[in-house]
Amino acid sequence: MQLLYIVTKGTGDATLASVPLHIAANGSLEIGQEVSVVLAGDATDLIVDDNAQRVEGVGVPPMRDLLSKLGEHEVPVYV
Repeated sequence: MQLLYIVTKGTGDATLASVPLHIAANGSLEIGQEVSVVLAGDATDLIVDDNAQRVEGVGVPPMRDLLSKLGEHEVPVYV
């Protein structure tokens, strides 16, 4: 199955920005699904400077860990 996760929240809401990445990295990839991610709207500020490295939501892994796992699996991320 191919899944596209769309992230629309940015650094202003760390938890909601991280949830789709958490589901993609620790859910879909774990069961062998093909995953892609789109950063849209406020989520585009995550790629500015080191913003994504500093984002830590409540109840989810830090965004830096999620992005690292997605990178290891060569998941395409579109902006």
